[in-house]
Parts: sequence; C-alpha cells; structure tokens
Amino acid sequence: MTAYGLLVSPSHNRVYAQSAADLVKAELTVFSERALGGRVGDVREAEIGGVPYVTFTGDELTEQDIRLLSNLSSLYALFQIEGELLRPVVLQRLDVFGSDLLTIQKYSGKTNEYFTKLLLNVTAMATDSPMDLVTGRPRVLDPMCGRGTTLNQAMMYGLDAAGIDIDGKDFDAYAAFIKTWLKNNRVKHQAEIANVRREKAVLGRRLHVTLAASKERYKSGETMEITVVNADSAGAGKFFRPASFDLIVTDAPYGVQHGSRRGLAGGGPRTPAQGGQPGRKGKPQLSRSPVELLAAAVPEWARLLRPGGAVGISWNTFVGRREQLAEILAGSGLDVQDCEAYRGFRHRVDQAISRDVIVARRPSG
Repeated sequence: MTAYGLLVSPSHNRVYAQSAADLVKAELTVFSERALGGRVGDVREAEIGGVPYVTFTGDELTEQDIRLLSNLSSLYALFQIEGELLRPVVLQRLDVFGSDLLTIQKYSGKTNEYFTKLLLNVTAMATDSPMDLVTGRPRVLDPMCGRGTTLNQAMMYGLDAAGIDIDGKDFDAYAAFIKTWLKNNRVKHQAEIANVRREKAVLGRRLHVTLAASKERYKSGETMEITVVNADSAGAGKFFRPASFDLIVTDAPYGVQHGSRRGLAGGGPRTPAQGGQPGRKGKPQLSRSPVELLAAAVPEWARLLRPGGAVGISWNTFVGRREQLAEILAGSGLDVQDCEAYRGFRHRVDQAISRDVIVARRPSG
C-alpha cells in the first residue's frame, strides 16, 4: 500500500476554508468509488510538519489515476509519503486557461468557484462513464447559470457548455465579461448575441461563443462552444434538443441572496398574469423555497439529459429538505445517488445558508 498526502488550497475564503478538508474528503471518496474501483481508502485529515493535509492510501497511482485526481476541487499539491519525506506528484490538470477566468468576477451572491468545481466533478462521477471527465468531452448545462461560474469552469476544462437564466442583467453582465476576458487574453473567438424567434415571436436572447485554447486549434477546428440563453429555465426544451447534455449542474436559489419568484423556474420576477403571486404594491411574492422552482423545472431538464448522464444540484437545506428534492428527481425518472459518499457534502455558508448537494443519474436503459 502507498500513502499520499493532499495539501488543500490555501486560497479559500475563511468560511469555506473551515469546510474544505471535509468536502475534499467526500469528493475523493466519490472519485474512488465511481472511477477508481474503490482503490483509495483510509481517507482522513492529518498534520504533517505542522501543516494540515488530507491523507489516503491505496495502490500506487497510475498516470490515469493522477490525471483524474489532479482535478479535485481543493487540491493545491499532492505528495507520495515515504517515511518522513514527501515526494511531489506531478499534477496533470485539465485546465486550458488561467485561473483568473474563475476568480476575476466579484459580485454579491457569487457561488464559490471551488465549490462550483466540486459540484461539476461529483456530478460527472455519477454518470455511466465517469472517466469521460478526463478522457472525453461531456457537454454541460447550467439551467440557472447566473453570471456563468459553472460555464467558466466547464470552459477551463475545455468542455462545451450552455446556460439559461431569466435575469436580463445577469445575461448582459456575463456577455460583457466573457467577451472582454477573451479579448484581453487574446483568445481566438467569435461571439454574437441574437434574438431567438419562433413563429415571429421572440422567445429570448442567445449569446453564442466559439473559441479555442490556441490560434492553431481554432484554425484546425478544435473549438469549444459556450451558449447562454436569457429565458425561463422551465422552457429549456425550446432552446436545446432532447438528450443533448451529459451533465446538468446548477446551484439553486438559496432563498436569501437569490430568492425565487413563485411560479417561475428561472428565479426572476413574474407578473400575476404570468403566474406570480402578488405581494406588497402588486409585486410578485418572494418564495424562500427552491422546491417549487425545481418541481417545475426538473422534468424539462431531465428530457435534455442523455441516457447515462447525471444532474447535480446544490441548495440551501434551511429552505428545502433533501427528501423533497429526491422525490422531484425520482419523479422525473432519475436515480438519486444516495450512498454515504454522496451524503458528505453538507456545509455551512453563513448563518442563513447550510448548503448540500444531491446528484441523480438518468438510466441508460
């Protein structure tokens, strides 16, 4: 048996840092069970040289194993432990762009980029082909994408990604950010915004970006695509073909910073005529629960998922119970991953938010 030590990234914010070691232990356990044949064990926290590590044991890691583990969300460095010595393991990250793609955006309510990566990773592990994360090109959808943290993480991995959000300001903010970032970093690309029409009616706006990691790849056609639609997520099937995504990953409104409006799957305001509930001065009433939103939207999302694909949702447990979300996912024909490894992600964000993750797979048959 070989022992390894994982150094957790020191760049977390204070609150997330308190949970980072527990989260990476759960993530590592999922990686082991789903992609490494259970060959990683004895996952624990340990202090080495006065510094906290996450340690684990197993057979000596193969190159393929290292390719996968290099992408653990909070991994800063990996060492093979030999007695009192640490031998560095050369990481092989998927990242094709600089980390500023994920960190440069600063705004209230932004989902932590490390957690976004974790959610994408553990959702990918639930698919029928978990190693496709490093050997293939799974296509990603965030049906409540906000200002695009999930899309940027998919882009870091070199994956095609799409998003939907009903908030026009978030759509405009992401479009402005990504076009500016691509230009400033001299990434070869094409970007356009156009209305989506059907039978002369405008259904929403669409941002479509074609880009590549290098000019040479762009010229040879080795491109990736980012698509964002400004529309209601419950109508996702109007914009994307059935069974066209391998991964659906989203951070549901917490009912605090990002409340959801009743009757609206996209999380934005609706008039009473559109199904919103009037509050003071005729405004739609804010719903603190993501359950109503997900009950309306998940059946539509499930139709967009390929057989063998998976959906991962994070949410605030103070405003929605795990059993409620599991019932919604199961009701759409999805198999909820309910093993102990997938129950290890609950953590505190602040006094009003206790965040958890639920993952489900669409059966292949």
